Amino acid sequence: MITPEVKTVADLAQQPEEYRQAVAKIVASHAVNELYGAQVFDEPAIALAPTPYAKWLTCRVAMEEYHHHIRFKELADQMGLAPARYDPAHKKPLSIFQFPLSTWEEFCVIKLLADLAEILQVEDLLHCSFHPLRNIARITMPEEKFHAQFGLDFCSELVKTEEGRRRVQNAIDRYFPMLPKFFGADNSKNNETFRRFGLKKRRNEEMRADFLVRAREVVEHKLGLRLPEVAARAA
Repeated sequence: MITPEVKTVADLAQQPEEYRQAVAKIVASHAVNELYGAQVFDEPAIALAPTPYAKWLTCRVAMEEYHHHIRFKELADQMGLAPARYDPAHKKPLSIFQFPLSTWEEFCVIKLLADLAEILQVEDLLHCSFHPLRNIARITMPEEKFHAQFGLDFCSELVKTEEGRRRVQNAIDRYFPMLPKFFGADNSKNNETFRRFGLKKRRNEEMRADFLVRAREVVEHKLGLRLPEVAARAA
């Protein structure tokens, strides 16, 4: 079955229930996780930032991450989704947000790697058959790239000293193993549905493999550090 391009929220009502539910899952997931990430990582990192310049840029990151939540929440509201579907108090966020952030180096590594992972997710929505979701992806992408570059720039400064290299490597060693699960399970039924309806393009395992290549490039080739070995598959 080839799903037609769905250009508006109003047009969504004419689509099969399975299509509507698939869209709802994607929108709700992004809404809840953008909010939770901003609350547990980005806003607390303002206090951890070591200089006024770093605080200013971190404030911008936090502002943009909260705005990502607002964009997805507004779309969820337009679609008539119940607030409980995108409220962290009711819907469990992704496990990558359970990391106990306590240092500036950890935050820089989170931006370096978690936002790189998010770039891959947003890439897959750029040609989504549901145009309102596609439009959010196109608006969000430049900001996600800025966040990942933020992580790379600050990590690049930190690794200029031996102590900085040690602290950044330690943060990578502890945080990176959490990230492969971000892409979901292999042979995912949800992902198969998303691809069948043209909401996403790649299998979870394809996106994970792509992420591992890109993460190795930034960690080993650009920072000169070591990327921990992780499982190539997710349960």
